[in-house]
Amino acid sequence: MELTDLTISEIHNRLKKKEFSAKELCKAYLDRIEKEDKKIFSFLTVTKKLALSQAEKIDNLIAKREKLPILAGVPAAIKDIILVKDVRCTAGSKILENYTAIYDATVIKKLKTQGVVILGKTNLDEFAMGSSTENSAFFKTKNPHDLSRVPGGSSGGSAAAVAANLCTFALGTDTGGSIRQPASFCGIVGLKPTYGAVSRYGLIAFASSLDQIGPITKTVEDAKIVFDVIKGRDEMDSTSIGGGYDKGLGSPYRQVSKGYVTDKRYRNRLRNRQTLNNLRFGVPKEYFIEGMDPEVEEIIKEAIKKFETLGAKIEEISLPHTEYALPCYYIIAPSEASANLARYDAIRYGELKTQNSKVKTLIDYYFKIRGEGFGEEVRRRIMLGTYALSAGYYEAYYKRALKVRTLVKQDFEKAFQKVDLILTPVSPTPAFKLGERVLDPLKMYLSDIFTVPVNLAGLPAISIPAGKVKNKLPVGLQIIGQAFREEEIFKVASLFEEANL
Repeated sequence: MELTDLTISEIHNRLKKKEFSAKELCKAYLDRIEKEDKKIFSFLTVTKKLALSQAEKIDNLIAKREKLPILAGVPAAIKDIILVKDVRCTAGSKILENYTAIYDATVIKKLKTQGVVILGKTNLDEFAMGSSTENSAFFKTKNPHDLSRVPGGSSGGSAAAVAANLCTFALGTDTGGSIRQPASFCGIVGLKPTYGAVSRYGLIAFASSLDQIGPITKTVEDAKIVFDVIKGRDEMDSTSIGGGYDKGLGSPYRQVSKGYVTDKRYRNRLRNRQTLNNLRFGVPKEYFIEGMDPEVEEIIKEAIKKFETLGAKIEEISLPHTEYALPCYYIIAPSEASANLARYDAIRYGELKTQNSKVKTLIDYYFKIRGEGFGEEVRRRIMLGTYALSAGYYEAYYKRALKVRTLVKQDFEKAFQKVDLILTPVSPTPAFKLGERVLDPLKMYLSDIFTVPVNLAGLPAISIPAGKVKNKLPVGLQIIGQAFREEEIFKVASLFEEANL
């Protein structure tokens, strides 16, 4: 087995036994990046000097026989929209091409405390707006399973890097499915945590009420290890919530109208779970739609049957407002984006060279800066959002979308009164061809039809490999849980993963 094939726990155990050094492991990954990433294009920046210095520190800890954190020496990649101090952070945009972060995001601080080795920053759709990583201002990332296809997006660079063994794990962000969909397309594990479970401080904002940082990993166990490190309340992010994590309880909380209360029955059911006996799984009928790839549908239905063989009780449920989730998302997300991206004008934030002789007025300046600095998809969403928030249309569009969002959330709340977890496809198709949907934004947006409702409701969900179409292209299964119940998702996903090996 190659060093770059190892999981987090395998690396941890073998580092402690001194079977190899952290520096040897780091060099193995850097060599693989240099060789393989010429075909995949997953990294925007490789931080070789930083990585080697971090690995050397871990080797010094080992030499002194000091306690080794679980992530110490583990090589990771970071989506290039999360700040790493003194490292370039572009958000996949020309307007931030030369921006260097002056502080660490909270999640990066936590990873550095654990001794993680940061290999570099990964490619993404510009400002995380896209479903294929074709909207990057720099280059298109390719799917390691088929270089003619997309890796998904917007965290396509992170997913491709993990799938190609260019890092042990990566951080991505999920606004409408941008961790789960690329994880599905690349045949790996991707967790979108409960909104507020992980601090967003140091994340360049796209849509602030939807964005969430999460892990992309090789296994469910790895996802849990990374999540346990990055989760928790952060005083620098007013939207972050302890949710029981900070008390060391895992996630024994259920959400009610007056706050969070301990659910002792839930906590007891988690202890020593080896089967899925008595767990109830809901399968929403709205998630098996016309136009869905028949092979994907067959794989997902076979996966659901496997849950039954493990002892789960499966029942059909309804999430009646699912059909409105996507149009609702594409009003709320662009509206928030139009506000968040207003700061990028190459005066306060961003930098862009201009031919000043052609710029005579402030309006001319803004047309030139934002026209050249932002790509087509970003400009499209800014215009959609600005329109939806304008005085004449706020009531008709944005305010109505917020009401629909409440209905989507209530659908999940009613469903979870009957079932413990929900099983769905991640995407209606496997990875599509590069360039296939670039000229058809609506078709591209439909890639996220099964993931967007989870973000609107603020719930946790994981994508795990369920099979492959034509024995080549991966298909992901989505497990959706109640708020702050990631622990239940991990346990169930692990059992399925073991059964599916």
